[in-house]
Amino acid sequence: MDATKKTIMIVEDDTFVMDIYQTKITKEGIGVISASNGMEAIKKLEAGAKPDLILLDILMPYMGGLELLKKIKEDENLKKIPVVLLTNLSQKEEIEEGLDLGAKDYLIKSHFTPSEVMEKINQYLQ
Repeated sequence: MDATKKTIMIVEDDTFVMDIYQTKITKEGIGVISASNGMEAIKKLEAGAKPDLILLDILMPYMGGLELLKKIKEDENLKKIPVVLLTNLSQKEEIEEGLDLGAKDYLIKSHFTPSEVMEKINQYLQ
């Protein structure tokens, strides 16, 4: 494993969105850890997954994005990982809450092309 290779965790319950991001990110030579909800993500993180960035959907079954974000920020080993929220336009309050909880940024899914998502990701992988 290349120690300099960056890894991103995508936590997204929409498989279509997940596939698009995963394909784009992998093409850029970045590793992807995928999780379809917050429960799966926290299990992978607790099992030692160490992403350089987490792309986090807000609305998901079992454990939503904001609940997962709280858990990440409360954990000494995880709290330094930058988190970028994946949101829908209507989620203004959730976006604000997420930023208050420590998310670095957010992307409105319908407004960003995969290339723009990559630009945003690269800002935080520097």
